[in-house]
Amino acid sequence: MKDNTPMKHFLNVMLQGLFWLLPIVAIIIILLWVYSKVELLVGWAFRLIGFAPENNVFLWGLLAVFLFLVILYIVGHLVKTRLADLFEHIFSKIPGYTTIKELVGIFNSSKKGQNKVMVVAIKGFAQEGYNIGLMYSQKESIIKDHYTITLSMSPIPNGGFMFEVHKDNIYVIENATFDNNLQYLLSMGVKSFADILRTKPKNVDELVLLSDWLEENKVKI
Repeated sequence: MKDNTPMKHFLNVMLQGLFWLLPIVAIIIILLWVYSKVELLVGWAFRLIGFAPENNVFLWGLLAVFLFLVILYIVGHLVKTRLADLFEHIFSKIPGYTTIKELVGIFNSSKKGQNKVMVVAIKGFAQEGYNIGLMYSQKESIIKDHYTITLSMSPIPNGGFMFEVHKDNIYVIENATFDNNLQYLLSMGVKSFADILRTKPKNVDELVLLSDWLEENKVKI
């Protein structure tokens, strides 16, 4: 039986479409769930004052979307205030909340300081060459001057290995994000990191050494 049969070609293309579509579908599902809660709450409030959303579907839809975006914007500001800390303290008493919060936080590459997710290149796991991995935190390891690097598996990055690497063997790939690394893993190397970042390949000495990055950002951490 030939490898390149119409059925196999169909399945391969279908899988490519599936993996491209999954992240979009996941985000849409989350947004629709949050939107439905906002719609339910605001709709209940409007009925109290005599406004019937079902009779003004288009107007209601625009208003609900606007309020949804405003709420997200307000929450985005509140996460950096003491009020957010108070809510987190209250919810932290609920079993499992802290664990879920930390798991969700892993995928947030917009964090700063000691919680920032950074994409890095490391050496020392082959006679030549480098490995691309993630630093989920810039906190020093139990071993002095060493930092924890995670190397995920490809193409399904639900596992991997953790290494304690000396800071002089870690190079920061600036402007790279968690999502960029995920694209790299899912492509199984078909797309290089240069392709994903839409930049030209660089020499290693053009990358920022972690020790230099830490020195430059020590005030911010």
